[in-house]
Amino acid sequence: MSLKEQIEADLKKAMLAKNKDDLRALRGIKSMILLALTEKGAGENLSADVEMKILQKAAKQRTESISLYREQKRDDLADIEQAELEVIKRYLPKQLSEEELEVIVGNIIEKVGATSMKDMGKVMGMASKELAGKADGRTISQIVKKLLS
Repeated sequence: MSLKEQIEADLKKAMLAKNKDDLRALRGIKSMILLALTEKGAGENLSADVEMKILQKAAKQRTESISLYREQKRDDLADIEQAELEVIKRYLPKQLSEEELEVIVGNIIEKVGATSMKDMGKVMGMASKELAGKADGRTISQIVKKLLS
């Protein structure tokens, strides 16, 4: 079942249950999927890779909004974004812990033969591909810096 089909099925369930938080988040995801489908060069269905990027983008947007709203002491708006983020996280793969990331990044550093911060680009390129969807870029970057310094 594609992400679009899964979202549409869950959207129907949320409508029947009258769950406003789920409805708002699912409609947002569906909108992003439809936009991606209408882009030039997009086929009839999206690849799993593209679907993952859409979900990651949606999650990142919500996370940034939450921190911005908390800074501005708008907890009412932050709570709405948090509820949407929780719905989006249901469709993302389980995120790796920092310990698991350190082991994987350590292996990548060995494969590449990186020895200093000059090699960070090589390590980040490989780590980003290997850890796509399992960790966000900022966390990966921090761990790479930590291990290379």
